[in-house]
Amino acid sequence: MPYDLYVITDETLAGGLSHAEIARRAVAGGADAIQLRDKTLDCRELARVGKKIRAVTNPAGALFIVNDRLDVALSCGADGVHLGQGDLSLDVARQLAPPGFIIGVSVGNADEALAAESAGADYVALSPVFGTTSKADAGPGQGLGQLRKIRMAIRIPVIAIGGIGPGNVQDVIRAGAAGAAVISAVVSAPDITVAARTLKTLIRQAREEAKD
Repeated sequence: MPYDLYVITDETLAGGLSHAEIARRAVAGGADAIQLRDKTLDCRELARVGKKIRAVTNPAGALFIVNDRLDVALSCGADGVHLGQGDLSLDVARQLAPPGFIIGVSVGNADEALAAESAGADYVALSPVFGTTSKADAGPGQGLGQLRKIRMAIRIPVIAIGGIGPGNVQDVIRAGAAGAAVISAVVSAPDITVAARTLKTLIRQAREEAKD
């Protein structure tokens, strides 16, 4: 399945809209994947929210990924989980997950990407590509050069995340990203659906240009 436009939910940045409503509007604009990310909710509440998002993404054919929490992802029928370098190890997650379950991993360099690929990751996400204020712990931007190095080092898809918007989304696609993951560029927009549609159009344009 494509990862072209990968939208990460954030109720605060969305002005109080619920995770499910963010997902609904983003999917209406063409989002290919929705990631539920909320560091404040407990397991039970995350699972409740996750089931609502699952009900949005299923009919649209969009992927539903849960950040960090494999237990929540499994309990609400998500398509996969996204793990950071300090989360549950990928080896353990793969043992616990059912066949076909997607596991993505955040990486900061080619060595981490190679390790993730070897351990069975389905995709990696370079975080952050550019400087971002959406995640306080994101660190400095890694740049397009690092994205290209990772793309050349591994065979699985590389998702770009961090500081991505309409002005640079085509740059990350041209650099080899399989998709762009965004938070504020979509969820903080006055119209989430329009923002998602705009990014999706730009991504498709960059892909078409790459084929020529």
